Amino acid sequence: MLSWALTFLIVALIAGALGFGGAAGAAAGIAKFLFVLFLILFVVSLIFGRRPAV
Repeated sequence: MLSWALTFLIVALIAGALGFGGAAGAAAGIAKFLFVLFLILFVVSLIFGRRPAV
């Protein structure tokens, strides 16, 4: 999921550099959403992850 966020970030940077403002904004929004989702899932997996068997 983090790789998808980085991919959309790169797409947004390239689109912004070429002058495609709408596409750059959309790609940046998707990248931001995926990054936040990655962080939430990462924290949840740290909290509720593998616990040693008793």
